[in-house]
Amino acid sequence: MLVVALLAATTAAFALTQGLKNQPAGIFGTDVREVFSPVCGCETETASIAFKLREPDRLDVEIVDGSGRVVRTIERGRAYDQGPVKSEWDGRDDAGKVLPESEYKPRIRLRGDRTTYTLPNPIRIDVTPPQLEFVTVRPTVFSPDGDRRRDGTSFRYRLNEPARGLLFVNGERRVLTRFARTEDSIVWSGKVDGRALPPGPYTARLAAVDPAGNVAERTRPIKLVIRYVALGRNQITVTAGARFALRVSSDARLVRWLLAGRSGIVPPGTLLLRAPLQKGRFTLTVSANGHATRAALFVLERSR
Repeated sequence: MLVVALLAATTAAFALTQGLKNQPAGIFGTDVREVFSPVCGCETETASIAFKLREPDRLDVEIVDGSGRVVRTIERGRAYDQGPVKSEWDGRDDAGKVLPESEYKPRIRLRGDRTTYTLPNPIRIDVTPPQLEFVTVRPTVFSPDGDRRRDGTSFRYRLNEPARGLLFVNGERRVLTRFARTEDSIVWSGKVDGRALPPGPYTARLAAVDPAGNVAERTRPIKLVIRYVALGRNQITVTAGARFALRVSSDARLVRWLLAGRSGIVPPGTLLLRAPLQKGRFTLTVSANGHATRAALFVLERSR
């Protein structure tokens, strides 16, 4: 009879335990930000803790460290209806001090249900910016004219931790890479809103932002030049009818010149032309792929 009684008690306890296990949890649908930086001054400066309540209840929401010690109380006895609940943690303790870099976990206590849940999702505080260790740029002179010849420039870089690359040109952010990686490249087309920028010098600087929102220190300025067609001189003085030479720089295969009603198509390099027979001021125009540059030609009368 004693054995039968013990078996019956064991069976009842097992059934009760299984019944409790089969009961739905008081909270579900948890969504917790994995990493953040309380000092970044950005959209990831707080950690969101979101879940859903099966029944209305009064909640305590706490943050615990790796040893289970409570380091911050976010909510205490606050009433919530059934449905979504969302809290924010700023990475500080109850005294307002930023906590050390480490992993923490949210703990939810349902007062009415008398159940406490420590969410398995860790939240990591990261306040250390990434560091750029290596940067190369090629080419530094390019022409975004769509002819597939030096249409853009490429920045290759290496970081000490995974982060998304940032490119600033003349102080404006132009590129943010999609993925956080330790090695990557940024290709800049020299365009803004689909339009190629005008020729001239530009200053580029690289940085990076890690998943927590910490931003690396920008690199030293990198000088770039957008060039479509460039002439060696913008003023030329020559005797009427004399031949003269002019250096033409361009990434295009061919350039077109126009002078005093005459024109021609030649490769970039040294342009050899003959001045008009009459004296005066003329304009030499050299163009390629829809971009043009000009030089003033002053023709002097032949000496007799």
